[in-house]
Amino acid sequence: MRTGKRPAERAQKRHKKKVRTRRLGQYKRHEVTDEQWDFLRKLIPAKAAKIGRPPKDRRLMLNGILWILRTGAPWRDLPERFGPWQTVWDYFSAWRADGVYDRVLAALHIRLDRAGQIDWDLWCVDGSNVRATRAAAGADKKASNATKTSRKTTRWAARAADSPPSSTWLLTAAACH
Repeated sequence: MRTGKRPAERAQKRHKKKVRTRRLGQYKRHEVTDEQWDFLRKLIPAKAAKIGRPPKDRRLMLNGILWILRTGAPWRDLPERFGPWQTVWDYFSAWRADGVYDRVLAALHIRLDRAGQIDWDLWCVDGSNVRATRAAAGADKKASNATKTSRKTTRWAARAADSPPSSTWLLTAAACH
């Protein structure tokens, strides 16, 4: 016969332990701190549920999104503590469509610029993890015959960038003019 606490008592103990760590200011690896959340809270819109289930906690959804982005794991591998992966993805998608991430980035730029912590001459995005398309590697673009391309423009842009006509720097050259 097994002795020990019942499953409900064990769950309560785990819950108390989780709350205690929060009070001490210790957070899980991919979660935002209280200070970070105070800054982000006003930038992330609250959902107003008129019917159906009440909206999920925005901070929990943000933590789930950050977990996915920082680990690179598939959405389906999201830990259960963040709720159903589909719900977290819905928040991610809605916030992306509403421009929430652009507003957060702009607010962070302003905050860091005021504090003198950003050098606009050196600020850049690390592209080492950006996935290129097959066309960027020289493969066919698989465009339909209805898609019109202008070889004249392509050659001009490549010449302006001092590159061969098959250059992948077409967009960069066009942006310079």
